[in-house]
Formats: sequence, structure tokens, C-alpha cells
Amino acid sequence: MRGLIFPEAVGKFLIWCGEGDNEFCFCTWGTTDLTELQRNMAFYYMEDLLPGPIYYEDVQKLFAITFETRKDRRALEYAVDFLKIEDNGEFHQALDDAVYTARVLSFIPDEIIDRNYSIDCYQNPRTREEEIRVRYDTYEKFISREFATKEDIMADKEVTALRCFACGRNAKKKLRWFSDNGRNYFAVGYCEEHGYVKGKIRVRRAVDGAFFAIRTTKLIGESEVDKIRGKQLSLRAKRQKKGRK
Repeated sequence: MRGLIFPEAVGKFLIWCGEGDNEFCFCTWGTTDLTELQRNMAFYYMEDLLPGPIYYEDVQKLFAITFETRKDRRALEYAVDFLKIEDNGEFHQALDDAVYTARVLSFIPDEIIDRNYSIDCYQNPRTREEEIRVRYDTYEKFISREFATKEDIMADKEVTALRCFACGRNAKKKLRWFSDNGRNYFAVGYCEEHGYVKGKIRVRRAVDGAFFAIRTTKLIGESEVDKIRGKQLSLRAKRQKKGRK
């Protein structure tokens, strides 16, 4: 059996999807499918046909929010079995997995789908005007524009701002931004009205070689503050020990 070459296949697929942001929405199991689609489109210089960042529904995440905890990530086969969806025993096949994903999605309440969409950043924001701010039920996400270096990212006041998730006011810094591995940065602030605020910055490399940041902010309790403080002290001790060698 002979299939279509990729440019022809993806062209037909996008025509089938329709035109305009309101005509279709991608739904995937996990976070990698859209990235791979865009990477292959870029190889054929077709990325302009699907401009990003792309807003989509990660059904794996929606399943976790609905039936387990927000941080859980289960295999598609697990979700099918959990929901007692009839299957033919075939998984990891494109068409079968698409059908199973759609059936799992049918069990997710509309309000959870509407409030918990995901954003694929293979095509990341380039300018300040394109920066993205999204508020979810339990946290806020900010996706920055591009910077030439990681140091430029951490020097930007908007990227490193630490505001209360509940009221939006600036939180008083209790633990200043520190890095665990050069890619993730953490900070803790305090809001007089709502308590402790955790900030996390993930530094990502853009396709063109520049850098951008994804910052999340949420309210936390004292126990998590202690964990973050312990991580900071442990990293500091390791660096000091390394410096003495």
C-alpha cells in the first residue's frame, strides 16, 4: 500500500480541519504530537500554514484533572480501561489511538475542557506584544518573548515579577530566584492577604536559537516553602563544596 508524501498529506489534513481559529481544535494524548507535526512541517517549509503558538486540548491532562490529580499522567490504555471503554486490543496505532482519545474526551465535562486548555510553543512568542498570560484554576502561566541569552531573561523585570496568584499584587520576596540546573528557576514570595506564592521559570530554547521563558505562579503552603528552601540550601552547599576542591 502506498501512502501520500508528507506535504500532500498535511495539506489535505489542514483543508479537512478548516480555516480560522474557531473552526477546529487539536486534541492530543500528551504534549508531543503537535510539536512533531510542526517540526515536520518546518522541514518542508510549511510552518506558515499552521501559525503558533497553538492552543489545544491535552486529553491526558484533562483525564488526570477529572479523575485523578492534576499532576498524574496515565497511558491511554489505562484511561480506556478505567472508563470501561470497549477496545480491540490495538494501541499505539494512529487511527486506533485517535478513536480512543476521542472517546476518553467524551467523558470530560465541558467546563474542565474550557478552563484547562494547553499551549504548544514550538512556534514561540517573538515580541513583547505576542507574550501570553493565562490564568487557570490553580495557577497562572506567562510565556515570554525571545531573548538572546539566559542572563537576559533573568534580567527582565516582567519575567522575574512575582505576583500573588489570587489578587495580582506584587508579593514580597522571601526566597529570591535561584537555579537548580540552569534551566529551571524558583522563587517564593508572600502576600499579606493570601499567603505564600511560588514562582517557577523554565527556560526554553527556541528553534531559531534564541531563548524564551515560561513562568508559572501559584499559592503554596509552608511545607512547600520549606522544601524549596531546603533545595536552595542543598544546592548552595554543593556549589561551595565544589568550589573548595
